[in-house]
Parts: sequence; structure tokens; C-alpha cells
Amino acid sequence: MDKVGIVIKQRYQKLLDDVVPFMVPRWLFVCGVLFYFTYRIMALQGWYISCYALAIFHLNLFIAFLSPKIDPSFEMSESLDDEDGPALPTNNNEEFRPFIRRLPEFKFWEQTVISTLIAVFSTFFDCFNVPVFWPILVMYFFILFFLTMKRQIKHMIKFRYLPFTHGKTKYKDSNKEVVPEPVIPADVGPIDPDTLIPM
Repeated sequence: MDKVGIVIKQRYQKLLDDVVPFMVPRWLFVCGVLFYFTYRIMALQGWYISCYALAIFHLNLFIAFLSPKIDPSFEMSESLDDEDGPALPTNNNEEFRPFIRRLPEFKFWEQTVISTLIAVFSTFFDCFNVPVFWPILVMYFFILFFLTMKRQIKHMIKFRYLPFTHGKTKYKDSNKEVVPEPVIPADVGPIDPDTLIPM
């Protein structure tokens, strides 16, 4: 039985390794599964609790995706003895440090797919169809979303970080070979441009 579990884990890991480079198709797949889930919820007119739980879980994943791995406010509280606080780059002359997420993009995608597939699966069972007044759930979700995002944006402004890094600044063709201009003495006459010998 353990061998079967190991083989299943290896095949699942191989599948994940194969889809890593295809970011756009992966997220299009997520959109397709979410569209199917939304269609089932609207067609069946039920399972609003499953939908609400999925939305809250996705919001939690999104906040973790936007948050830095090492929280600057936590570093600040640890370094109360230091006057400087956390050492983040504040101008162009300092070292470039990429934004490291608490939840990497691939894990965000993987957990989104798994949770959405579980939510779709739950719509096939009546025990998860708890009768609720769904407009209250929608209103509560949007209030929670706006308050959470407001707090996250304030945190980003306070500690001056952006969750989207485009890499180091690239300068003009650094691979292009620089050919120095020839130094021409002032008292020499015209010079042949091919040989750089005075004519």
C-alpha cells in the first residue's frame, strides 16, 4: 500500500513540475474551473455556503500572495533596540532585493485549483446545501475584502514595498562592445578612415 502512495505522489509531483513554466494556461484553467463552479451555483440555486467558504479561502490566499515572507513590522518589533529598524533599500544606490512572497505564485495557483475542485465536488452532495440568505454573505464578503485590502495597502505604504518585482534595472545594451574613438593629434592632416594612417 505504501508503494502505491509513493507512486501516486511521484506522478502528482511530475505533473506539477511539468506545468510550472506555463503560467498563463495554468491561470486560464483556474478561470475555467471557477466559471464552471459559478455556473453550477447559479444553475442549482444553492450551495452558497460552499461558495462563501471558497471566496474567503481565496481571499486568504491572495493576502498571503501579496505579503512579504518576512514581515517588516515583525522585524521592527524585534529590533526595538536598534534605532534604524529594518534595513530595506530606500534609493537606487542600494542593493536590489527582490520581493519574496509568503505564498509563492505556484503554490497560490495549486491551492486555488485544489480548493476550487473541492468546492465543485461539494456541490454534488445535498448535505453541503445549507439554506442561507445569500445577499448577506455577499455583502459580508465585500466588506471583509475591502477592509482587508485597505489594511494590506496601508502596510505596503508604511513599509515601502511593492508585491510585484520586475527584476533589476536593465541598462542600455550592456552586451554591446564599446569601441573607443581614435585619438587624432591636432597637427596631423587628413586621416584615411580605413587604416587610420595620415594621408
